[in-house]
Amino acid sequence: MFENLTNRLNQVFDNLRKRGKLSEADVDAALREVRLALLEADVHYSVVKSFIAKLRERAVGSEVSKALSPGQQVIKIVNEELVATLGEAAPLNLTGEKPRVIMVVGLQGSGKTTQTGKLARLLRAKGERIMLVAGDPYRPAAIQQLQQLGERVGVPAVVDTSKKPADLAAFALDQAKKGGYTVMIVDTAGRSQLDEALMAELKAIEKKVQPVEVLLVIDSMIGQEALHIAEGFRDSVAITGLILTKMDGDARGGAAISIRSVTGVPIKFLGTGEKLDAIEIYDPARMASRILGMGDMIGLIEKAEAAFDSQNAQKQAEKMIKGQLDLQDWLDQMRQMRKMGPLSQILEMLPGQLGQAAKGVDPKDVENNFKQIEGIINSMTRQERQNPDILNASRRRRIATGSGREVQDVNRLIKQFRETQKLMKTLQKTGIKGLPKLFG
Repeated sequence: MFENLTNRLNQVFDNLRKRGKLSEADVDAALREVRLALLEADVHYSVVKSFIAKLRERAVGSEVSKALSPGQQVIKIVNEELVATLGEAAPLNLTGEKPRVIMVVGLQGSGKTTQTGKLARLLRAKGERIMLVAGDPYRPAAIQQLQQLGERVGVPAVVDTSKKPADLAAFALDQAKKGGYTVMIVDTAGRSQLDEALMAELKAIEKKVQPVEVLLVIDSMIGQEALHIAEGFRDSVAITGLILTKMDGDARGGAAISIRSVTGVPIKFLGTGEKLDAIEIYDPARMASRILGMGDMIGLIEKAEAAFDSQNAQKQAEKMIKGQLDLQDWLDQMRQMRKMGPLSQILEMLPGQLGQAAKGVDPKDVENNFKQIEGIINSMTRQERQNPDILNASRRRRIATGSGREVQDVNRLIKQFRETQKLMKTLQKTGIKGLPKLFG
C-alpha cells in the first residue's frame, strides 16, 4: 500500500545521506519533497502541515547541526515524528466481567463479517472461549457467512432473525454467561451510508450488552472518506478502536497515517488479506518502519513463528547445519514458508535494499518454481528422498517422467540441494564473518 510513498521518501533520504553538512536550505528542500510525497499519498493536509512543522523545528536546530551524520539524524527525526503521528499502540481491552463483549461496526461492504471471523480466530488462539452473534438480520448472506466462519474457526454463532438485533445480543449474552464463554463478538448491520436508523440500532445494542470494545471497520482504500466515516460513527457511538482493512491493496494509504490524528480513535488491527489469519495487531513503530523502507523484521519473525512448528523447525535447523538435511526436509521447509502468506507481503517486510531488490521478483515465478520442485520430489520414492546419492541416470529419467518435467530439471534441483548442503557445512566449520559456529 505504501510503495509509492516509500520510494519517494527513500529518494529524499538518499540525497540527504550524500551531504556531509546540511544547510537550512537543504532541509527546506528535503521537507518540500516529504510534504509532496505525503499529500500524494492522500495524507490529510492538516496532518501533513503539523508533521512538516515539527520536522522543520527539529531539523534546523542543534539536534542536526551537531550530529556526526546530519542526513541520518534527519531520517531518525522523520521516523520518530511519523511514529508519533501514527499514535501509540492500543491493546484490545479484555478486562472486566466475563464474557467481555466486542461490537464490530461499519458501513456495508467494509468487511465487518470477515474481520469478525478473523478476530474470533485470533482470540481463540490466545485461549479465549468465543461466541459470535449474527446481529445483521437484514442480509441472509451475512448470517450464512458468519456461520461458515464460525465453523471454520471452531466457535458457535448465535442466529435468530425473529429477534431485533439488540434483543438477540442480550439473549446471546445470557447464553454466553451460562456457557462459560469469555468473549462475545457481535457482528452488526451496515448501511450503504451513515443514517439515523443505523446509529439508533447500534446504540440499542450498546445499551443492552455494555461492550468493552466497539471496533469500527474501515476500508483503507477509500482515502479521505475514511476520516469522515470514522468521525460520523465516533459522534454517535462510543468507538474504542479501528480495524483498517485492505492494507495489502495498492491504494495510496494516507488514511492509515491521518486517521488517529484527525479522529483521536486508535487503530487496533490491520486487515492484510482475505484469509482468516490475515490480521495484524497494529504497531505504529513497525508501520513507520515499513513506510520508510526499513522493513518489518519483527513482523516477519512473528509470521514465521505462527507458520512453523517450533519443535520440527528446531530439528530441521540442526539437521541443516550438520549437513544432514534430506529432500523431504527441504520440501517440508518450503511448504512451511508458503504458510507465512503471500510472497508480496513477506517481501514488503524485508529492510532496505533487500526489500527493494526482492520487489523485483515476480511472485508467480516463485510459486511456479515451488510447484515444479514439489512435483519432482513427490515423484521420488521415500528412499530416494532420504538418500539422494542413489539417484542414478535411470532413476532421474523415471522421476522426470513422473513429474512431467525434463531430466535437466531434476538435475538442476539436485544441484541446488547439494549447494545448500555444502553451504551449511561451510557455515558450521567457519561461522559467518567471525561469528561463532552454529550449534557449537
